[in-house]
Amino acid sequence: MKKSFILLLMMLSLVAFPNTIMAAEKATINTTAPAPTEIPAEVKVMLNRLEEIKAMDKSTLSSSERKELRKEVRKIKKDVRASGNGLYISSGAIIIILLLIIIL
Repeated sequence: MKKSFILLLMMLSLVAFPNTIMAAEKATINTTAPAPTEIPAEVKVMLNRLEEIKAMDKSTLSSSERKELRKEVRKIKKDVRASGNGLYISSGAIIIILLLIIIL
């Protein structure tokens, strides 16, 4: 009981007192346009293939050919997402991480 009361007080103190980080000056806005990032060649090839599939007349294809196209589209989309080189964390994971940091 005492430990949970102390934890509650710590969490309330973090919320109740203003953070000095919020008092920082606003960053100046860069008026020049950022340089567009280069898309790798293999990603361009995959995107071009997706556009070809979208433009294709699928009414003349058999069901097995359509199934193969769907599989190909899924694989291409998966590969394009994997080449993003980004780290994505869900909001639930961030909350759990913060709670673990506070508790420990």
